[in-house]
Amino acid sequence: MIGKYRFGKGDIAANIRDSYGFDGDLLDIFVNNTGPVVHKWHHYIPLYDRYFGAFRGTGFKFLEIGVAKGGSMQIWRKFFGDKATIFGIDIDPACAQFDGKAGQVRIGSQDDPAFLKAVVEEMGGVDAVLDDGSHHMDHVHKTLEILFPMLSAPGVYMIEDMHTAYWPDYGGGPEAAGNFFRTATGLMHDMHHWYHAAAPHHPATKGWVGGLHVHDSVVVLDKQDVARPVHSSVGAR
Repeated sequence: MIGKYRFGKGDIAANIRDSYGFDGDLLDIFVNNTGPVVHKWHHYIPLYDRYFGAFRGTGFKFLEIGVAKGGSMQIWRKFFGDKATIFGIDIDPACAQFDGKAGQVRIGSQDDPAFLKAVVEEMGGVDAVLDDGSHHMDHVHKTLEILFPMLSAPGVYMIEDMHTAYWPDYGGGPEAAGNFFRTATGLMHDMHHWYHAAAPHHPATKGWVGGLHVHDSVVVLDKQDVARPVHSSVGAR
């Protein structure tokens, strides 16, 4: 289904610059990759820089769900630097071959609470999560419920390839109950709980979502200790 969107043999860097106005370091790191294969939609590159760029050069802890062919972990190491703790998880045992190269790899399922807890404990906590795993709606929902409470505040939780929210084979569909964008709507209502009396849609995230960002196929949650909103009037009367 996504084959019709594959970019041709043109200049990848030029396409990203021209289409999205982005010319940051991550662009060069991506297009000049000579290591294991990494496959990304072009519009993700500036989004990664926007939401993860502040962590560059720091000793933050990053967890990527979905190792695949190992290329993305090398991209992250080059982008984040040597101080970052980078872990990747995948259900495919073959991904163990990438352990200890650009980061640490652990084999297990993204919807296994005990496994995810053990990985986060080994990491010493987690500051940013990128869910590039199975993209099945039930897995996306379950992983968010498990990991978001363990995420540091402030922290960033990004879910990508959410075009699958519209695909029945992934538990999605425009009107499907499991469509993650319906979940995003519930998260938006929970974020505004100050102004209504409805019960929370997603207790696992209640009180900690400071921002919700929806892009083409990407959802980002800002985790922070959300203060009760107040307002003031200033200036001459």
